[in-house]
Amino acid sequence: MASENASKEGKILILATESCAYPGANSVGQAHSSYPANTYILRVRAPVLFPEQFYIDCFKKGISGIIIMSCGEECPYEGAYQALAKRIDNVFQLMKKYDLDLRRLRLTAICTVCNRAFLKEINDMNALIKELGPPEFKEAA
Repeated sequence: MASENASKEGKILILATESCAYPGANSVGQAHSSYPANTYILRVRAPVLFPEQFYIDCFKKGISGIIIMSCGEECPYEGAYQALAKRIDNVFQLMKKYDLDLRRLRLTAICTVCNRAFLKEINDMNALIKELGPPEFKEAA
């Protein structure tokens, strides 16, 4: 029965910036807190480096929700956060073409010690994907 539940649980991918959000993830571990086992954290230098199609491909390959945890306006790379916000707007347009619920993709700012905010984001996404179920793809119009 446990494996049946595990297969129904959607996967959450987190793109965590190495300068802010990833240390925030480490602070969760240091506080001996836990988050759902269906969460996969990818340490990235700057999420703006990922093209729009990356997100669609993730959904096609079984990821149910993606959280981009960035430094926000505090990004050490000048203009990167603004470029990322624009890129995510483009991803939302692609998601509409595939009839994907836009709530499956979130962009949020997480600081190096924001373990409560980190956990809240993961738990909120986990609750959402349990409600929505796995993404279903329709051909882009």
